[in-house]
Amino acid sequence: MGTVSFKKIMIATDGSDCSKLAADKGIELAQLSGGTVYAVFVMSTASLSMDGDYLSSVGVNPYWELIYEALKNQGQQAVDYVKGLGEMKGINVESILLEGHPANELIRYAEENKMDIIVMGTLGRTGLDRLLLGSVAGNLVRHSKVPVMVVRGKCK
Repeated sequence: MGTVSFKKIMIATDGSDCSKLAADKGIELAQLSGGTVYAVFVMSTASLSMDGDYLSSVGVNPYWELIYEALKNQGQQAVDYVKGLGEMKGINVESILLEGHPANELIRYAEENKMDIIVMGTLGRTGLDRLLLGSVAGNLVRHSKVPVMVVRGKCK
């Protein structure tokens, strides 16, 4: 068995307290391995329409652009937080904003870009999100070919 090296560490973030805990761990891992961190936020555009084809909601939902902007801002803040943590510790952090179904996009990105590990928190922001991100973590653990480290901790 060769040594396991984590050169490409993906931190899946949604900006919640739980994902901030995960970011701490991911940055710590990068310090130990001298690796690069990829902070990834997925704008869950699929949830904005009832029929699953989110492009069709552009015409239907007059608030689409506002919602999209809000999601994008939330994502930017989430990845900027990880970037800031990395800068304090001298770790190179790449920020990535994706859109679509969170679990699918995270798995696709991690596999296509040959990540060594995915680090993520357990719970999302609030009731419904908690269910969603809980299921995102569960989905990743079940379906990702890339190892997944789920960081548990006391988070609101």
